Amino acid sequence: MTLCPECDTDLDIDEEEVEEGDVVSCSECGTDFEVVTTNPLELNKVSEEEDEDDADDEEEEEESDY
Repeated sequence: MTLCPECDTDLDIDEEEVEEGDVVSCSECGTDFEVVTTNPLELNKVSEEEDEDDADDEEEEEESDY
């Protein structure tokens, strides 16, 4: 059983079904977490800043295709 680091809700994540680098979300609070390790399961909160950086990178890639 893995608890959400933000709201302590059971995340019901099967360690055998996720890989390092996967992103999982808490169904209760909606927070996204990146899987850091699978055994034991360790999660890091995905910051909004990282999400924005990813979006900026994607936009730059799309612009460079033209």
